[in-house]
Amino acid sequence: MDIFNTPVSRTGTYCTQWDFCEDRFGVNDIIPFSISDMDLPIPDAITRALRKRLEHPILGYSRWQHSEYLNAICDWYGQKYDTAIDVNWISYSPSVMYSISRALELLTKCEDNILIFTPSYNAFFDVIKNSERKLLSSTLIKDGDGRYNIDWDDFNAKAEQAKVILLCNPHNPTGKVWSEHELVKISEICMKHNCWLLSDEIHSDFTFSRKFFSALKLHYNKIVVFNSISKTFNVPALTGSYLITADNAFNEQFRLITRYRDFVNSPSVLNVIATIVAYNECDTWLQKLKTHLQSNIDFAVHYVKENLSPLILRESEGCYFAWIDSSEISCSFEHFYSKLIHEGKVGIMDGRVYGPGGENFLRLNLACSREKLYQGLCRISYVVDKINQENKNE
Repeated sequence: MDIFNTPVSRTGTYCTQWDFCEDRFGVNDIIPFSISDMDLPIPDAITRALRKRLEHPILGYSRWQHSEYLNAICDWYGQKYDTAIDVNWISYSPSVMYSISRALELLTKCEDNILIFTPSYNAFFDVIKNSERKLLSSTLIKDGDGRYNIDWDDFNAKAEQAKVILLCNPHNPTGKVWSEHELVKISEICMKHNCWLLSDEIHSDFTFSRKFFSALKLHYNKIVVFNSISKTFNVPALTGSYLITADNAFNEQFRLITRYRDFVNSPSVLNVIATIVAYNECDTWLQKLKTHLQSNIDFAVHYVKENLSPLILRESEGCYFAWIDSSEISCSFEHFYSKLIHEGKVGIMDGRVYGPGGENFLRLNLACSREKLYQGLCRISYVVDKINQENKNE
């Protein structure tokens, strides 16, 4: 049985994507492709481990500083990313974005500049603004094949003014996977301007046409990496993440804040168990998942090309999103986007929320069954055909 194409209803589970889609789109009778979790079942090994733990009648406080948890992370980075890390470099955190928020607090001061590449994961804008830091952005440029690249002159000039470079690797929402050459050059510019490099690697297991290269492999000592099993194994509801850095002073400060000021250092035991099991037992499941996602990517690219002219979709290198270019649609983007929601009844992320470079783009979550993906694409096709017909009748 193909577990990734077996329909699973998430309604009635307090699910953000389905049960609360009206909060985002203003309507509730849509098919959503928005939040970056997966409409796909988690590994059986994790389910079995959690059930076994829940058979015990007590759910008390737990710990993360033990060999089973720390070695699972070290082994995963070693085996999957060819990246050697020390257990002492790892710190637990309730979420990646919490960790980034605290890192900005520890490494910068109010009004310091934080530089990101845009279009960018929208939470980066929020964390910078609400940390009372200033946003600097360097907009990625597209080559003739539609691939995103860094505007090195612009990036270098802005890095001179920045205290931190905040990176997402692979890059959400474009799906770009940063090459070793690009990351080395980024680190050299960081070194030149004495910037910290913060790398969100939560999508690191979702690379397809390019190999993932962790920032931890760079020869630079001012790096903090953030990760979690939440995306890879579809368990964000368990909470929990970790950060990795060789900087002992940073680790001491971060652990002090999380334990004695914010009091978030005691982890969910279910997350601890799930992390250990995921990294030790679920590689075969992950390979099957990636095959399914690659198939969905290929299907979406072909469908858009054959049925959704003038929309353009190029195969993403990483993440599980379709980053759809609608700049050639024969109406305003506002009109098109409104029709998608209110007439097509399909909920897709508006590219404008990802900042400069996101205009006229849609981000569609491909981590679902083929049936759901097909239904969503058909609904987009209905809207595109309707717009095209309206233009013919004018």
